Amino acid sequence: MTIRAVVFDVGECLVDETREYGTWADWLGVPRHTFVSAFGATIARGLDYRETFQIFQPGFDLYEQREARAAAGKPEWFGEDDVYPDVRTAFARLRADGLWLAIAGNQTVRAGGLLRELFTGDVDLIGTSDDWGASKPDPLFFERVAEVVPAAPDEILYVGDRLDNDVLPALEAGMRTALIRRGPWGWIQQHDPATDRSTFRIDSLAELPELIAKFNAAEN
Repeated sequence: MTIRAVVFDVGECLVDETREYGTWADWLGVPRHTFVSAFGATIARGLDYRETFQIFQPGFDLYEQREARAAAGKPEWFGEDDVYPDVRTAFARLRADGLWLAIAGNQTVRAGGLLRELFTGDVDLIGTSDDWGASKPDPLFFERVAEVVPAAPDEILYVGDRLDNDVLPALEAGMRTALIRRGPWGWIQQHDPATDRSTFRIDSLAELPELIAKFNAAEN
């Protein structure tokens, strides 16, 4: 089967989360370097990244704190300056090649609104975990992806920076995968043997159009 649709994760795939996690450190009253160090150590131990917050504030509830930040006039936010520089060009080339494009990741309702402001017109569909009531790596999330994408699962390429949340569950759902090496997960997980299971391993989204074109040519 050829690849007919490409679905992108959000954080560290399309959006650089450096600034956003920095604002969380500020909210907690923790030096940014300290917070980032603890964040990386948490990931390297194979723990949920949300455990990082518990180090600095036991009992921390991410949902409640997001609401508190919004009430204080400091809501989660990302804009054009946070979009990785290879995103727009990759989208344009993939669309020119006739591929159907979507964005689907673990994001809040507010983040979904920000994504639609940034990318409506660039992709065919934007969906979030809050929209669908299912979060990665739950198989239900990838079932939702398969339902909304007009292609068979093995004609869908899911692109993400994480083995645990993106590549492995997408593979279980019968999809092709591209693992991008950037962001904390991308670098920390890069030597895991499971990375070899990904259809493509990339350092930039700019690599995708040529890789997909070669893959599809080989399948025909």
